[in-house]
Amino acid sequence: MVAWAITTQPLLRKLLTDPRVSKDPRQHWPRWINGEVSPEWPLYTWVAVRNMFTAYGGEHRRLRSLVVKAFTARRTAALRPRIEQLATGLLDSLAAEPAGAVVDLRERYAYPIPIQVICELFGLRDEELRERLRRCVDSVFHTSADAEEVTATYAELYELLGALIADKRRHPADDMTTALIAARDDEGDTALSEQELADTLLLVISAGHETTVNLLDNAIHALLTHPAQLALVRAGKASWDDVIEEALRVQAPVASLPLRYAVEDIELDGGITLRKGDAILAAYAAAGRDPELHGPHPERFDVTRATKDHLAFGHGVHYCLGAPLARLEAAIALPALFERFPELTLAVPQEELLPVDSFISNGHRSLPVRLRG
Repeated sequence: MVAWAITTQPLLRKLLTDPRVSKDPRQHWPRWINGEVSPEWPLYTWVAVRNMFTAYGGEHRRLRSLVVKAFTARRTAALRPRIEQLATGLLDSLAAEPAGAVVDLRERYAYPIPIQVICELFGLRDEELRERLRRCVDSVFHTSADAEEVTATYAELYELLGALIADKRRHPADDMTTALIAARDDEGDTALSEQELADTLLLVISAGHETTVNLLDNAIHALLTHPAQLALVRAGKASWDDVIEEALRVQAPVASLPLRYAVEDIELDGGITLRKGDAILAAYAAAGRDPELHGPHPERFDVTRATKDHLAFGHGVHYCLGAPLARLEAAIALPALFERFPELTLAVPQEELLPVDSFISNGHRSLPVRLRG
């Protein structure tokens, strides 16, 4: 597949709000319409789902309106005590490790907080179901997967989502899965179809934790590899909000997001034309390092940087609904970690850290650290 990668921030902002750019392959991507996109393609799930992620115009407004209630400012703020409780429990567990022990902070801290929060928000109670769903979501982000893995993951995902929906129909509760089922059954002309229900759950559960895992991972890594920056925070010369926004800028949790499509020919500066039906890749990580906005060294992690503009959570009508929740989780988890373990260090040279096997998800496969000397 061929797509235009949009890497400069001003142009990406412009295209993300341009009504001539769609996310609906069924209407606007000739390769999909003509049946050229195989279920074995590693990005198949990213374009095949039917939810607000792949919707356009009025359909997008309809689908988004049924989910937005889960992420109101009031509901997000109400999660603070639970996030604090989760962070404290995980830090207590880490504190029980012997001095000098090496632990994987991605697995032991960055991952558990966001996945626990989103699973509780959506009432995913069964531990086995939760673990299987996590493995499936990891596979969806594995953009080098072979055909066998892609098709197996796709089948298992819908088996798991079907089980969750069936459980909530039998045992409704005060959670967003139950609320979405009610929207499926009771909303008349705006109701979710059964596939839209499953695909909406897939979107919010997967996106609701993967980006925050990478945000925590990348922020922790940045501070451990830039001790002078951490010292500024500890001295009160920069805030934890500065850390979060700079981490989002310099290492966007989602590096590149497929796909959008030109609804009609779009002429750009420099004599370039996006032709009707062309696929477009939003390169969020590149846009965060745009030298026109961030100077000659945009790759540097600098919490005192005056302009930290980024598109890590998207822009326009598809702006991530969970962005305030991700920021809240980071604002709780990061200071708690560094206050509890002031001697925290990487346990391996940073060049030995491996990125996750994805051009979408942007984080490390593991983050081994020593909590204390």
